[in-house]
Amino acid sequence: MELSISFTKDTAKYVQIYEEIKVAIINKKLCAQDKLPSKRALAKTLNVSIHTVQEAYEQLLAEGYIYSKERLGYFIAPFEFEWNQHLQDHSSSASTANSHTIKYDFHNGHVDKTASPIASWHKLLKKHLNMENLTISPWQGEWTLREEIARYVARSRGVQCEASQVFVYSGTQNQLQALCHFFGSKSHVGIENPGFKRVCSTVQQCGLFTHAIPVDQSGITIPNETLHLLYTTPAHQFPLGMVMPIDRRAAILQWATSKEAFIIEDDYDSEFRFKGLPIPSLAKMDQLQRVIYFGTFSKTLIPSLRISYMILPHSLVDDYQLFHQDQKSVVSKIDQLALAEFIAQGLFDKHLAKMRTIYRKKQQVLLAAIHTHFSEEFKVIGEKSGLHIVVRLPSRLSEQNAIQLAMQVGIAVYPCSTSYQQGSHEAMVIIGYGGLTLEQIQEGIALLASIW
Repeated sequence: MELSISFTKDTAKYVQIYEEIKVAIINKKLCAQDKLPSKRALAKTLNVSIHTVQEAYEQLLAEGYIYSKERLGYFIAPFEFEWNQHLQDHSSSASTANSHTIKYDFHNGHVDKTASPIASWHKLLKKHLNMENLTISPWQGEWTLREEIARYVARSRGVQCEASQVFVYSGTQNQLQALCHFFGSKSHVGIENPGFKRVCSTVQQCGLFTHAIPVDQSGITIPNETLHLLYTTPAHQFPLGMVMPIDRRAAILQWATSKEAFIIEDDYDSEFRFKGLPIPSLAKMDQLQRVIYFGTFSKTLIPSLRISYMILPHSLVDDYQLFHQDQKSVVSKIDQLALAEFIAQGLFDKHLAKMRTIYRKKQQVLLAAIHTHFSEEFKVIGEKSGLHIVVRLPSRLSEQNAIQLAMQVGIAVYPCSTSYQQGSHEAMVIIGYGGLTLEQIQEGIALLASIW
């Protein structure tokens, strides 16, 4: 048996020998019971050391591709099943990727990286990375951060709470999972339709019953179902972007009180409202009687920070703490302490003020570009707040076709249909703008108009 291997410089030689023999076995170029060359003979043929060949043979032996007989050598192991391993064509995949390189990514979850407070954040991290902070945090979160969050929501959203009501997590899904486990698998949860698909998936994965609650021009409608929890995004409904008016907010709170249900108010994007005065949060109107308040620092600060928070009504706090008493913190202690000081020093409020100005300008440029380059058959929805808009497409253009055409010229826009639990009859796309420069927004929209 002869083995010919052409070595490359980017991988260890024993790995290349192992891979070549493994592929030959899988593709049946080497058959069961065939004898492999001795280590010395193969080393001489390939001009490598005996040790190199031995390492390759030992790896094949460990994975069961070959077996050894004392004083006789190494043999190909028999297979009792058919296995055609997929061998990746690197050149093909590379050319495919290059043909659809994204130059303008209109993702709704991206933020302006150039305006991130990297310097001040790095300084705080260095300060708190010391011997005293090597232990993990309490599972509820660092007390100093919980206090600062309570102060922040009081001055920014009018939500009056104590630090003991604040629980720190590593994202909306993480805290939603903890809440679902607390309420139990027999609970029924109403979810906006359309809405965050990850929320629906999380609730279902936790074993709770989900109900699609339709939205209209005022946001989520009053449920007819018997529910224990109702999830809603009143500040900027995702994905359609409407802001829930005060009369609908009052009606939802009345429903929750009468049905003894709890509302999960996800107040994402509430910091970025560009038209009119901020509308009071449900938690402020209700003063945390029937409202569970969700907040996050992903959009306002740094997405990779992964810090969010949940504020519970007083009536749930003791039982919730007892239920989760054996849990451990899921958020870095260093990050929590740095964030607490970042807020306490007033740096967070200053950062928010700067970002509102930046994002307001970006949205103005986006809307102006759409008005300039697109005809009136393209309708903009949900532009009053938040970091994305929705564009309703004309009947001649399907959602899938619009996304594919955009991809062909290096533009990424995103489907609205995936936010519906039973699919959508309208063709709409989501266009985010937080992570793009003013020039990229103008160029991207102009190019998009040319192919749509």
